[in-house]
Amino acid sequence: MDEKEIHLRDYLRIINKRKGPILTFFILTLLIVIIATFTATPLYFTSTKVLIEKNTAGSLTTTSTYTAYDPEFIETHNQLIMSAAVIEKAVESLNPEKTYDTFFKKKEEKKSYIQAFAGWMNDQYISLKEMIGIETLFSTSDDVVEKQISSDIPLTKAQILGNLIKQNISVIPVENSRILQIGYLSDNPAVAMKVADAVAQAFIEKLVDMQMEVSGYSISWMSQKAEVQRKKLEESEQELQVYKKQQDIVTIEDKVTVLPERLADLSRNMTVSETKKKELLAVYNQVKNVRKEQLESIPAVVKNVSLESINQKIIMADQKISELSKKYGPKHPKMITAKNELESLKGKKYSELEKVVETIKNEYQLAEGNERDLKGLVDQTRFEAERFGEKSIQLGMLQRKVDTNRFLYDALVKKMKERDITERNQSVNVWIIEKAELPEVPAKPNKKRNILLGIILGLFGGIGLAFFFEYLDNTVKTPEDVEEKFNIPVISTIDLIKDKKQTVVQNVMGDASSLIAESFKGMRTAVLLSSADNPPKILLVSSFTPGEGKSSISAGLAMSLAHAGKKVLLIDADMRRPVQHKNFNFVNTSGLSSFLAGVTNETEIKMEQPVENLYLITSGPVPPNPSELLSSKKLKDLLSRVSSDFDMIIIDTPPLASVTDPVILSKHVDGVILVTWAGKTTYEMLAKGLKQLREVNAPLTGLVLNRFNAKKSGYYYNYGDYYYSSES
Repeated sequence: MDEKEIHLRDYLRIINKRKGPILTFFILTLLIVIIATFTATPLYFTSTKVLIEKNTAGSLTTTSTYTAYDPEFIETHNQLIMSAAVIEKAVESLNPEKTYDTFFKKKEEKKSYIQAFAGWMNDQYISLKEMIGIETLFSTSDDVVEKQISSDIPLTKAQILGNLIKQNISVIPVENSRILQIGYLSDNPAVAMKVADAVAQAFIEKLVDMQMEVSGYSISWMSQKAEVQRKKLEESEQELQVYKKQQDIVTIEDKVTVLPERLADLSRNMTVSETKKKELLAVYNQVKNVRKEQLESIPAVVKNVSLESINQKIIMADQKISELSKKYGPKHPKMITAKNELESLKGKKYSELEKVVETIKNEYQLAEGNERDLKGLVDQTRFEAERFGEKSIQLGMLQRKVDTNRFLYDALVKKMKERDITERNQSVNVWIIEKAELPEVPAKPNKKRNILLGIILGLFGGIGLAFFFEYLDNTVKTPEDVEEKFNIPVISTIDLIKDKKQTVVQNVMGDASSLIAESFKGMRTAVLLSSADNPPKILLVSSFTPGEGKSSISAGLAMSLAHAGKKVLLIDADMRRPVQHKNFNFVNTSGLSSFLAGVTNETEIKMEQPVENLYLITSGPVPPNPSELLSSKKLKDLLSRVSSDFDMIIIDTPPLASVTDPVILSKHVDGVILVTWAGKTTYEMLAKGLKQLREVNAPLTGLVLNRFNAKKSGYYYNYGDYYYSSES
């Protein structure tokens, strides 16, 4: 079976059905909120805003202003503001001996009854614990004595004021900033303003006190360390001086110091000289082994300035000869002069090439001599350094010891003086950027907001309660629910009779046009149309539990069929708690049980006639074994005989949950009608009864919802509206 899709109208139906609890919850909630709001003492709130920043200025010698990310920074100061030390300092600034009687005593007197009751309850609780020994069971003797002493000593005004401030103070960080909002809530606006400012100022003073205390400890520690380091420095300096005198190195101290530096310089120069000599040797080997005509291909020769100048002149001379050759012949004086100049320049060029080669040779020889001289100086310096090596090592160790001690001593003295100068410079800077103002309007209670919240809470709480009740309600409520869950048709719904003194039978008999009678007419039509070709002739009517109205439904259906001209026989087969004789005011001295037990025969069985076309066989005296009587062949014979005389036979049986009588009789009938009490019969009962009948293949005609309140269930059926409108 597919799950039913839930529509908005289903939710509206539940709300309409449970509108009573919803309205009750809404009204109670709203009344409670209104009473609590308008009877509450107005409380005023004001706040002081403080800006908290880390002091990014470092020491006197540093300029770094980098601030590391510290997510706990604001929360740390938040907790510091709420600490007992800050509260205590704020109480001192408020002068509790003077301000307490003015601002706080009245408040205490207002709550005297509550406090008296609370004190009495506390005394009773303490007495009970002492009586049963709980206090001594979980506490040491010292704890018990301390509690007894503290309970005997009354709180001072400062302590009471401190407790009040701690209870009502609040610290709210302003989002995405380093600003804290220190607020106070009080029934006196002046007290709220005064306390908020006092706590902010106490916070700043506490930070200063903490910084001064830390600075004092630091300076004292550094002073002690500086004195110890000074003595170490003096000892190391004396040790160095004694060593110099013993080793006679006072006059050659500078030499010992200079030798390593000189050796390093000579080594560097010798390396440079060796490199230069190798470069010149390579060039010299090139110019030495080539002809004059090939010298110009060597880069070192080409770079010569004089040679470059001569080459330029040769080029110009060639150009001049070329120009003159266009005008004059080879033997012209000008041509001869130009050629002579060219030959002269070439001669100078070869002379200059020889000078360049000679210059390269001289430079190489000079570099070679310099290398020899530097190597001799390096060897001599290394020899001198080795002579003073051991003494210089020891001297260096002593000197380093002196330098280290002097550095540590100087650093401590410098840091101590710096701390002494900057001891007032806090690691955290706090500024009051906005003082508390005198509040004019109470912060609590917010009447508009509370009433709005009361309306919302009452409305949605009532709706939630309605859906919760609906969730817990597992009873049969509507025809749609039954047809969806059990796939069985609901042939009729019988409304709940408002008149408690009138029964269903009396209503149908008294007014054939009443709403109940119309419901039975609908049931009659549904029964007759349940099988178009062959309507059921013998119907069995039963319920699941006692009190669901199956006897009234049997009688009502029988009367409705009789009113339609059908000849109907109503048999009361409920031989345990028979009701039909009471419905029609007959005597139940003889009936079905008498016939089945053999007391009377078929011809003597008594049939009463309550209304026209309706005949009734009462149950007769209650037998000790109803199930055995109903299982006998006599009942089957009786039904066979009377079925030819009547158009419809309706059998009223006991409830399914109590006995198996309906299951036994279902084998002899053409249809079974089950009666449920709307809002009372559970789905579990219905499922169990249907299972019993389906196991024996009982012919289920349909189900009747008795005592069905359409309006209460959230359903408005047209026939009901039509009926009421026609009556009016």
